[in-house]
Amino acid sequence: MKITRQTKNLINRGLDTHIRIGVTGLSRAGKTAFITSLVNQLISSATNDNLPLLRVQQQQRLLGARRVPQKNLLTPRFNLDASIKSLSSTPPQWPQPTRDVSEIRLAIKYKPNSRTRKLLSRTATLYLDIVDYPGEWLLDLPMLEMDFATWSANQLQHLEQIPLPEVKKWLQSVVDLKLNQDKGDGLINQISNDYTQLLLLLKSHGYHHIQPGRFVLPGELAHAPVLSFFPYVAEAKLIKGSALELLDKRYREYQNQVIKPFYKRYFSEFDRQIVLVDVLSSLNQGPHAFNDMQWAISDIMKSFSYGNNSILRRLFAPRTDKLLFAATKADHVTPDQHSNLALLLRHLVQPIWQYVSFENVEMECLPVASISATEAGYVESKGKAQPAISGTLDNGEKITLYPGEVPATLPNAHFWKNSGFEFSSFQPKSCGEGEALPHIAMDKAIEFLIGDKLR
Repeated sequence: MKITRQTKNLINRGLDTHIRIGVTGLSRAGKTAFITSLVNQLISSATNDNLPLLRVQQQQRLLGARRVPQKNLLTPRFNLDASIKSLSSTPPQWPQPTRDVSEIRLAIKYKPNSRTRKLLSRTATLYLDIVDYPGEWLLDLPMLEMDFATWSANQLQHLEQIPLPEVKKWLQSVVDLKLNQDKGDGLINQISNDYTQLLLLLKSHGYHHIQPGRFVLPGELAHAPVLSFFPYVAEAKLIKGSALELLDKRYREYQNQVIKPFYKRYFSEFDRQIVLVDVLSSLNQGPHAFNDMQWAISDIMKSFSYGNNSILRRLFAPRTDKLLFAATKADHVTPDQHSNLALLLRHLVQPIWQYVSFENVEMECLPVASISATEAGYVESKGKAQPAISGTLDNGEKITLYPGEVPATLPNAHFWKNSGFEFSSFQPKSCGEGEALPHIAMDKAIEFLIGDKLR
């Protein structure tokens, strides 16, 4: 059965009839909105000229797309209907965010322009599988290279640098623990729950580097004992039957039964990857949020290191050949800042660019707005035309403003002290049934991800 499936996959891959794309990003980066828009744009393409920079539509070869049943019956369906319903409500609402893995499959029909395909048929179909999964889960990958003591030391050192009273209180609660003497799991469960609540609090304050990632987005593992551990450093050796030994055991179980299976099950099947990054919200929250996001992105990028010494290469042989980083919510700044947004994202991912290129993985950075929420234009200020955006805030207030300049390089102390950047959260635009959702650069993103498969 396995050989037959692999043979079919190989044939489909050779004929370019199937492609599997992974979509990830940290919370609030817009994964659900991106997938909803991507599917909507392709399904609407037959009746809307909504993708002018998608070559197959430029050449009038795109016949249309439709949803079809997914092949993987163990992965929950991406709830497209609920997302569209939210966007069509009065007032329109953003779709519910990603909390677990989900999947959707499209059949895209087009007229081939390559000589080989023309000989086979006048039309061709590309089957596109889109898999949505939380970026927080990617942050667990480095844990595979650390034992419990090493991970604990790293986590405690990180927490000690966070100036929040709740963090100091939790750290104090574990200082005097003598887990080598304690025999029960009641205390561990209690402090583990407090640790999870602390991670959720950090997340709400704009911190992105959360470990373990499943603690804040547990998915199907909610309330499972494998998620009941916390960082604890002890010089004494593990005593059999102690609470400390139980902590160590749960940590190793998390490595072997949660982290490894996730990567093996999904990463080995992806042909292409897109990582969504909410750069603007981190700029708006201040240096602590931006720096922590940069650290988190750095760790996420380790998941896409395909060299012989990478963890993923040791787990399996990944086959990803394209990697797209997208700075989301580009509609929340004026168009003249889009180039700066792209440059800033390039600086954030610069450490991996050359490495990935050497591994023959094509990489790109784009500013996008999966679902535009604003209109761009100009207002008169002191006798001059000033770029501005207008839209409806989450509280229903209609507003026109200039959010400020996005730095083209990693922000320094001068930027944080003097910047007037102000990021506002807008409602999505209302959209009628059957209409293509308004967007910025989704056609560029789709062209990069699958354009070469539609020839």
